[in-house]
Amino acid sequence: MRSTPPPSGRHWDGTPVTVHARRSLRVAPDGVTRLLRFGQSDRCRDCGNRFEWYHGINQRPVRLHPHELPVAAVPTSCRWHVSSGVAHPAGDGSGWCRLEHATLCPAHYTSPSVPELAGLRRRLAINTRRMIDAGTFTLPSTPQDNEAMPSGVCRPPRPVVELLYVRYLAASPVDEIQCVAQTRRRRRCSSALLTHEAPAGAWRLVPATAGAGQLALPNAVMAVYDLTRLPYAEQLRWRSQRCPQHAATPSAADLAVADWEPFDPLIHHEHIHTRLPDRIRHPGPAERGRKAARP
Repeated sequence: MRSTPPPSGRHWDGTPVTVHARRSLRVAPDGVTRLLRFGQSDRCRDCGNRFEWYHGINQRPVRLHPHELPVAAVPTSCRWHVSSGVAHPAGDGSGWCRLEHATLCPAHYTSPSVPELAGLRRRLAINTRRMIDAGTFTLPSTPQDNEAMPSGVCRPPRPVVELLYVRYLAASPVDEIQCVAQTRRRRRCSSALLTHEAPAGAWRLVPATAGAGQLALPNAVMAVYDLTRLPYAEQLRWRSQRCPQHAATPSAADLAVADWEPFDPLIHHEHIHTRLPDRIRHPGPAERGRKAARP
């Protein structure tokens, strides 16, 4: 006896198969944020625990704990709520609230004046230890000065970048800053902002100050990657953290938050480098051909 396979489009009992059409998330033209909410989960580089990115009321990125908490367990000064994709540093009157990840991050010291959150912070610390023991997370290494780099090479891991006459602290070296746009395959674009086709900035030594109205550190200079001499459109492309291809297609949504952090010499003093980075000369096509022809 041979069983007859059911016809295509039907289950084994003959009932029709209902296929629901997949809907892709889109950014509304009048929305206050260009971020797709399904792609805003990330891991803290200091503790390895997950958090969610949101835009704040001042257009700065905010990292929130991924779960809601009852307001009875969170002090009033630590409560956050999300409205229309924007994070607000206050409660919304409901019985639940959100919490900023910096308040719970076990890698940062927090004041013991918030005993209500000690248990949750302890659980995150245990999770960090488990990930370290399993080999899925490694504590970041932060060199304190240029001499700590191997072979005396000066390559700031978090350089100071000046664009639109504002200085920012980047999250990665200049040549590794990645585009935040979403590709057609619903993945983050792997292209870098610094390309051979687009004009590049220049390194220069400037006084260690954040900008107008702030005093400079005494007898201190720092290396800054200057982009202010580029065209205005190029500076906007860097500020939005998009590669040249996605900068020309504004309809593409952002799958990540731009990594720019406003630079403050007093807060980010460990990222100040007092000499210009070493220039790495990349071999051209002719030189690569000669190396390949060598026996």
